[in-house]
Amino acid sequence: MRVRLALAAAALVAVGVCPALARGEVLEKTGTFSGLRVTYKVVLPAAYDASKTYPLVLVFTGGPQTLQIATSTVEADWRAEAERRGYIVVAPASPNGELFFEGADRIFPSFLDQMLRDYHVGKVHVAGHSNGGLSAFHIAARYPKYFSTVIGYPGLLDGPDAALANAIKDKCVFMHVGDRDSGWMPAMQEEAKDLSTRGFRIRITVEKNQVHRLKAQEIDLSRRLFDEIESCR
Repeated sequence: MRVRLALAAAALVAVGVCPALARGEVLEKTGTFSGLRVTYKVVLPAAYDASKTYPLVLVFTGGPQTLQIATSTVEADWRAEAERRGYIVVAPASPNGELFFEGADRIFPSFLDQMLRDYHVGKVHVAGHSNGGLSAFHIAARYPKYFSTVIGYPGLLDGPDAALANAIKDKCVFMHVGDRDSGWMPAMQEEAKDLSTRGFRIRITVEKNQVHRLKAQEIDLSRRLFDEIESCR
């Protein structure tokens, strides 16, 4: 079954800035990859030092995967914790209106190679919600050598991607889904159970009182996502 939602963007989340807290830098960059011009957001941690090595999280947003929604996702789910812990976060927008588990995936792996040239990167992790979750699993299954961790919140190996599951068997895989998300929860639970019986390192968390778009601040999701990333050894 093809689990797919082309959801509209969640409302932009206001992020308060405390003068006493060191903040990193958010860049908007553009490049051409496999003939497609891509605009993407980059979060650099506080006191970023280009000579040092940092872990990187590649984040895919949901809905139509526009730059506006990518920006909202970074601010709501990733920026503050990434700055605090010393991570680089990269969130590309669709270059052509296609989704990243469809035609827009052709910017890979050259997009990833460019990130590795631009920054001193240690481990690379991939995550996304909704269409972004499908994108995260899709890209990880096709280019597994780049990634240590795969996170869908929600997200899973869907449709033809399910046949590529063994490509991510050595990764740490985390799934989060709302208990009120009747369209996605059963499929994710079934996949998590199947992969677990096949020896995958996978953990699924059903979030209480949550619908499809998980509310990160309400359930302390950002901290927990980074804790999961850092638990992967």
